[in-house]
Amino acid sequence: MKQSALQTPPPGFSGEIVRWQSTHGRNSLPWQNTRDPYRVWLSEIMLQQTQVATVLDYYARFLDRFPTVAELAAASEDEVLGLWSGLGYYSRARNLHRCAKDVVALHGGQFPGTAEQLQTLPGIGRSTAAAIASFCFGERVAILDGNVKRVLTRVLAFSADLAQSANEKALWNLATELLPKRNLPDTMPRYTQGLMDLGASICAGRQPQCLLCPVQKLCRGFAEGDPGKYPVKTRKLKRSAQGLSLLWAQRPDGSVWLERRPGRGVWGGLYCLPVFESDDELKAVLPPALQSRLAPLPQFVHVLTHKDLYLSPWVAGLGAGQALPKAMVSEERPGAWFGPSAWPALGLPAPIRKLLAQVA
Repeated sequence: MKQSALQTPPPGFSGEIVRWQSTHGRNSLPWQNTRDPYRVWLSEIMLQQTQVATVLDYYARFLDRFPTVAELAAASEDEVLGLWSGLGYYSRARNLHRCAKDVVALHGGQFPGTAEQLQTLPGIGRSTAAAIASFCFGERVAILDGNVKRVLTRVLAFSADLAQSANEKALWNLATELLPKRNLPDTMPRYTQGLMDLGASICAGRQPQCLLCPVQKLCRGFAEGDPGKYPVKTRKLKRSAQGLSLLWAQRPDGSVWLERRPGRGVWGGLYCLPVFESDDELKAVLPPALQSRLAPLPQFVHVLTHKDLYLSPWVAGLGAGQALPKAMVSEERPGAWFGPSAWPALGLPAPIRKLLAQVA
């Protein structure tokens, strides 16, 4: 039997969420209580796969430096990546910059007013577009991020495998049916925020606090006695591991050679110590005079979402006037010398910034 044929949205669900959010939800975050699409969009991009507590400082710094979308569009990518440094998932920062440019160039500096139009902009997917349209324009459109999927699959006892696109589409349709139908300029922002708040707090992935839930009586997962089995998604991303060697080439004045990483891949577009696949590959590009000066630092692990990076730094102290080998100075590996005073403003991967901080 098809899952969608079993489901009928519980009556009164949206009203309960709206009422709960007004008294128990989050109402004082810096991107709330505004209908400014720029501020809402900025927060939504930063909050993708990142905790609120982490985002707060970054959000404040971005708004301080770029109060408007036009000022963000006019900035250099280096400056944007520098402010983003440490927040992770750097494709978000590059798309953020591209999106700002498109808003200015194609829309006169004004964000489009519907979810459908917002999805045409870089880095804005269906759920993010819906959040912006709901919060800023009161559009009746559903979000479906990870927290919301968990809430809705439990309330609906939706047991279809979300690894299959047809089942996720069915959940989108049910999410739309659950939306408020009246007084949308007021109810849609509060309903959307309420789902986010519920999924981030009470309806947790592990040990949900069902006794505190405002929709407990409507929740079919709770009625079954096992809401924790939802959502169902069989496809698991396998973790992998990779070893990388880092060359810390430093001049007597303290400046360090940093390369800009390719646009795709690990740390795309950021400045970084030169990266090599192995210690042997690193040593092979150095002349004997530099190889003799190599000193290893302790290996450490940097954990990405789906990969563990085992990083092996090597320090090479260059003499006054000593040049890097030609193999390291090319169009394929663009780089420059940067002194400690320049490091804070650069877009650096978090582990590289921490490494350099040892001598800054």
